[in-house]
Amino acid sequence: MPFVVPRPADAPPADWPSYAMTTLGVLPLVWRRRAPVAVLVAILAAGGAYNLAGDGPGQPLPYAGLIAFYTVALRCTARVRLTVGGLTVLTVAVSVYWNTGTARELLFTLFVSAAAYALGRLQHTRQAYTAALLDRAAQLERANRIEAEQAAARERARIAREMHDVLSHAVSIMIVQAEAGPVAVRKAPERAEAAFEAIAETGRDAMAQLRTMLGVLRTDEAAPRSPQPGIGELAGLLERVRGSGPQVRLERTGAVRALPAALEATVYRVVQEALTNVVRHAGASAVAVGLEYGERELTVTVTDDGGGPGAGSVPRARPGGHGLIGIRERAAAHGGTARTGPGPDGTGFELRVVLVTSGAEVGK
Repeated sequence: MPFVVPRPADAPPADWPSYAMTTLGVLPLVWRRRAPVAVLVAILAAGGAYNLAGDGPGQPLPYAGLIAFYTVALRCTARVRLTVGGLTVLTVAVSVYWNTGTARELLFTLFVSAAAYALGRLQHTRQAYTAALLDRAAQLERANRIEAEQAAARERARIAREMHDVLSHAVSIMIVQAEAGPVAVRKAPERAEAAFEAIAETGRDAMAQLRTMLGVLRTDEAAPRSPQPGIGELAGLLERVRGSGPQVRLERTGAVRALPAALEATVYRVVQEALTNVVRHAGASAVAVGLEYGERELTVTVTDDGGGPGAGSVPRARPGGHGLIGIRERAAAHGGTARTGPGPDGTGFELRVVLVTSGAEVGK
């Protein structure tokens, strides 16, 4: 201001030491976030030194001290705030007494100091609220990412089970038919033709089901998708197995009714995997597939007269096979269980799967 509005003639000139003293009252604000209490003390000391030094270039404004006090309220702990607040009130009282000694100046100075403190606490609350929102958003993002990864893992496991069931069953039937083909060509040519037709039919069915599952992996929403096989397709499945040698019969007991599509698909896959094991490992001549409709559950049994597992419940499967694991996972997905062991008369092999149907909406 002395460069714009000339100072009174009786006032001392504005010199560089006075400007330097004014600068010292503001410069510490650069470090206010690192050391708010030290900055407040430095600014108050600079202001006191300015008043004691004499008449400088205009009146030093108290805004730097208010900003420093605001920073103390914003960043310091409650113990430090209370200590600094008490010392500030004492400093204000001494300063006012030294300056004018009027109640008007004392109340005004205390009011603006309290306002700076209140603004600091409000800003602290706002920052804490914003930080809590950001942390919650980050947690939700992590939770959503984990859920998406788990969903993707479950979908991969489901597709792996489907592909295992389809390929294992189809390849087993085709191998049995192909091995019987040369013998049939020499002894019964008409049976060889039926074997080759069974191989072709099994291959076409497997390809159709694989196309359905691979369509799930496409990103194009318009990709055509066929429904999953259900109980109604068991007749065709059993007919293909009969072409491989064993006689298979299907028996339904209880109140036969329509079931949800997902549950029917599980029944189909369970029976398919069980019959695959029969063809590959049992050497059975007869297989009985039973569907027992209870009030709250559906029991699926597959019993053969082949070479049983003996004591215990170890399935006929090669080491590292995933057939029984897949059956247990499918049963658990519907709140059920899967057990294996010898047949009812102690011979052969039986798979017994219980699936919960209560609480599900009926329909396909």
